[in-house]
Amino acid sequence: MLIVGELINASRKSVKEILENQDAAGVAKLARDQREHGADYIDVNAGVFVGREPELLKWLVATVQSVAEVPCCIDSPDPKAIAAALAVHKGTAMINSISLEKERYDTLLPLVAESKSKVVALCMSDDGMPETADQRMAIADKLINGLVRSHVPLANIYVDPLVQPVATNNAFGVEFLQAVERITQTFKGVHTMCGLSNISFGLPERKFINQTFMVMAIARGLDGAIVNPLDARMMGCITTAETLMGHDAYCMNYLKAFRAGKLTAS
Repeated sequence: MLIVGELINASRKSVKEILENQDAAGVAKLARDQREHGADYIDVNAGVFVGREPELLKWLVATVQSVAEVPCCIDSPDPKAIAAALAVHKGTAMINSISLEKERYDTLLPLVAESKSKVVALCMSDDGMPETADQRMAIADKLINGLVRSHVPLANIYVDPLVQPVATNNAFGVEFLQAVERITQTFKGVHTMCGLSNISFGLPERKFINQTFMVMAIARGLDGAIVNPLDARMMGCITTAETLMGHDAYCMNYLKAFRAGKLTAS
């Protein structure tokens, strides 16, 4: 399971203040904490700063990588901002995200292909948000084939089938899970990725729903997630589900997490 730490996002009030003040120590702490708690990539997002996003994303990438030996997931629909961040990035970055929305697709595809980055391929098109597994599969098929034709390796593609709130439609959870399974089975070598907290929007005890849904998604083949690595119970659920799905030889990762005190049932 590839873990992308989600905490350095300017939509969070505390992070917005860090960016406004160019507080390198604040960014460093968020980066180190997430890395130490299991993040493979650190998501960096400065989207609320219209007009300043390129410079701030560049600063975020440089600051994160100066204190933590970890690649970044560059979170923006703006190719100029992504290009600025890639210019200072060390190692293989991840771009979050390309979609089938024409303007976004046409502007980002050349950048994704040239940079040789990993990429999140979001199941969204100009027709709007997909509701069914069939709609997600149709978008995923076009996205994957377009990326492959541009010489993006299958292993670098992380399809995000797009989680929607189950409170607004009781089929949304099931349709997402079916899409994960079908994408995994149909497009061998392609990965799946999501930020799943939207599933619980509008409902009480959201963490409980998110943790349960994560386990269900892993059982269907999900192998990447944009989450808060400091959520000990969520990380414990991920470790345990991976073990139960046979992705943990001799349960070594589970035992390592147990010995490090990272498994909690409370």
